[in-house]
Amino acid sequence: MKHWFIGAISALALGSAAQAADVMKMAVTTSFNNSGLADVLLPEIAADLDIDVQLLVVGTGQAIKLGEAGDVDAILVHSRSAEEAFVEGGFGSHRTEIMYNDFVFIGPKEDPAGIATSDAAAGALTAIAETEANFVSRGDDSGTHKKELSLWAEAGLDPATFGDWYNAVGAGMGAALNTASGMPAYVMSDRASWLNFGNKGELALLYAGDPVLFNQYAYLPVNAELHDHVKNDLALRLEEWLVSDRAKSLINDYKINGETLFVFNAKPAE
Repeated sequence: MKHWFIGAISALALGSAAQAADVMKMAVTTSFNNSGLADVLLPEIAADLDIDVQLLVVGTGQAIKLGEAGDVDAILVHSRSAEEAFVEGGFGSHRTEIMYNDFVFIGPKEDPAGIATSDAAAGALTAIAETEANFVSRGDDSGTHKKELSLWAEAGLDPATFGDWYNAVGAGMGAALNTASGMPAYVMSDRASWLNFGNKGELALLYAGDPVLFNQYAYLPVNAELHDHVKNDLALRLEEWLVSDRAKSLINDYKINGETLFVFNAKPAE
């Protein structure tokens, strides 16, 4: 275990080794964990497969590092370019898409930068930068952070040049939302984390809908040829379950206040 993720091991390993015949480790993003979907899926996985899936909750960048080191048996993340590099580098055996949602822009209800009327995500960020309204960034090399940086670049802007209105917190989605609520400030979130967030305060969902905000989650087993100690058999059994109609129903039916958090779109392994 590397020191930089001590304390990130989730208590969401529902069930115990004493109750399940097999135990495997999976690194997942904080956005997936904050959504509450793990609370729905893990008990069903334990019941159907007799597998106790222990989650290590980190950003996508750290999840990939865990996979590269062979510290987990699989990863569930949301940054396609990083995922493809993981497989091309021989660290993952393949990539399988499981579900998607979208990224959204959250901010103070009075919307001082006026992003609610933006015609594109890049335009919303440009408006925030021009008004120097408080903005909270994950700043943690997560999939959400990677996406945010790509959107600033699309807008022709570089966060390295920003003033103290730009706050990189180096933390997970829940912590970033809490910081934004306390300021208040704008923040980019995945829709699921926002819907399940309990400390909204004066924040509101102000902008969504640009196709560029599509947010795909994928499952990648760690390459057993590189790390022969990983539990590839369990990772493949879990993958078969994740692409099944059983998982489809659980994922599509998971809602908060009537709103769907994820849409199942599992595809064959690439």
